[in-house]
Amino acid sequence: MNKGIWSKVGAVGLMAGLVVAGWFIVTEMGRDRARAAASTQVPPVPVVTDIAVTKDMPVMVRGIGTVQAYEAVAVKTRVDGQIVKVAFTEGQFVKAGDLLFQIDPAPLQAVLDHANAAKQRDEAQLAGAKLDLERYGKLIGSGYQSRQSFDQQHATVDALTATVALDQATIDTAKVNLAFTDIRAPIDGRTGQRLVDVGNVLQANQAVPLVNITRIKPIFVNFTVPQDVADPIRHAQAAAPLTVIAFAADDKTKLSQGKLTLIDNQIDAATGTLRLKATFDNADERLWPGEFVNVRLVTDVRVGAVTVPERAIMQGPEGYYAYTVNPDNTVQRHPIEIASMQDGLAVVAHGLANGDKVVVDGQYRLSEGSSVKIDTASPAGQSAAAGKAG
Repeated sequence: MNKGIWSKVGAVGLMAGLVVAGWFIVTEMGRDRARAAASTQVPPVPVVTDIAVTKDMPVMVRGIGTVQAYEAVAVKTRVDGQIVKVAFTEGQFVKAGDLLFQIDPAPLQAVLDHANAAKQRDEAQLAGAKLDLERYGKLIGSGYQSRQSFDQQHATVDALTATVALDQATIDTAKVNLAFTDIRAPIDGRTGQRLVDVGNVLQANQAVPLVNITRIKPIFVNFTVPQDVADPIRHAQAAAPLTVIAFAADDKTKLSQGKLTLIDNQIDAATGTLRLKATFDNADERLWPGEFVNVRLVTDVRVGAVTVPERAIMQGPEGYYAYTVNPDNTVQRHPIEIASMQDGLAVVAHGLANGDKVVVDGQYRLSEGSSVKIDTASPAGQSAAAGKAG
């Protein structure tokens, strides 16, 4: 009997030992899983942030334009002759009336001298004819001179009077032609390449100009915009001349700022665009005739618009969105509506507020609720902060 009891006690003890051993094994496995989970926890994603700021933003219409000289003249000769002097250098700025070329004046001076001499001769003949006419008039009543002779002498005086007038016209023409031997600038502007040299013989009807002069201060820019914005542009221009900004081919370098001066009177049916013209002072000559430029026409100003760097904006199947950083360094995804993008900034119509901390770099690794580690602000963020201060 004692042997049976001890056998039962041993069995119970064995079972208890197995239970305890099993508990230790399960507990240790749980700890291993916890340690493994801790070792595989996703670290915070490093990101760069910026602040959404409120500022006044211009509403712009973009276009592509061509710079056009305010005035352009192809200088030609008005008389025949040989060039004896060139009084300018290529590319020089000249004023209206400045001497450019001189044609040998000797032949035309000789023509003028001949006309003066002919006039003096005819004036002498006219004086004699008038004296004869006066004598004939005194003798016609006494019968010593016939009426016919008197009338003929009167006609001679009239003919010589006309000859003297013709001589004077010849003199005036010769003076004009002599003055044309000095070829002067007709407008203020910058000269181009000289197309003739000293010694060349010119003809008044030749097709090739001597030099081209363009006036570039002020200067025009012709550009086109879509027909959809024609009505807002016309209404805004009626209130005050609209501002036009010209940028270089990279669409980043600002060249000059001017005013809209012409809205064409019809839409181009072939392209569906409206042609416009702007005038720029161009005092620094950064605009050059024939240059292609990117144009931005300011039609309105959005007052108090929320702006963020363009880099903060993401686009998905459902539209634009951005990530903001919460106080606990987790992120939240915001669907947003974009009003416009310009100069590296996005104007947010809905979805963000002034002061929101937005992610501008590293957002491709984020999802809703991700933990982040904020790095030093980017230059874009510094520029946004500067814009807010301004």
